[in-house]
Amino acid sequence: MGESITLKAADGHSLGAYIARPSTDPRGGVVVVQEIFGVNSHIRSVCDRYAKAGYLAIAPAIYDRIEPDVQLGYSPEDITRGRDIRGKCTMENVMLDVSAAIDKIAEAGKTGIVGYCWGGTIVFVSACRLGDKLSCGAVYYGGQIIPHLNEKPAVPLTMHFGDLDTSIPAADIARIRAAHPEATVHIYEGADHGFNCDQRKQFNADAARLTERRTLDFFATHLR
Repeated sequence: MGESITLKAADGHSLGAYIARPSTDPRGGVVVVQEIFGVNSHIRSVCDRYAKAGYLAIAPAIYDRIEPDVQLGYSPEDITRGRDIRGKCTMENVMLDVSAAIDKIAEAGKTGIVGYCWGGTIVFVSACRLGDKLSCGAVYYGGQIIPHLNEKPAVPLTMHFGDLDTSIPAADIARIRAAHPEATVHIYEGADHGFNCDQRKQFNADAARLTERRTLDFFATHLR
């Protein structure tokens, strides 16, 4: 369903991306933001699912500034390597790359953004800094939102967290809710970090299905 393409960011940097097109006229566009594992097979499958739902979906390879075509799995070694590469990225450059992806699918109409883990944090920051280009955002267990808590989202946000996720304490979720009462926050009982990814041992099929349905409903409302 999808293909690999090349994007050009505003600073001249070229980066890869995976784009998946719907079989009919798109209902809008969706930028899919990776975890710390790159645009791997899981993220490509997420793009494919959004395309099947009628959206023009794109996942920018934001690690390309550090190392091209990073595609990691979910072993402890992959987690260590993913964290190392993430640590070399700057949010300023990430915003340039996300912006390039938004521009690429602007032809589809209104654009939403969804991201997982580190990508969830990027969704929050994008909603604050790229709100003129976006219509909404869906955050999946974004664990680094607190450092950006004083930034103001310019578009509607929905957020999804698991109650077993020790990397995102309940106190942090409470702070996010208090700082941004306009956002819709869902907490899933029995769900751990990474519960949406069917390649991880933390995969929770029930939570993943419910979250996807809620996110699709959210996009249907704001990308209409």
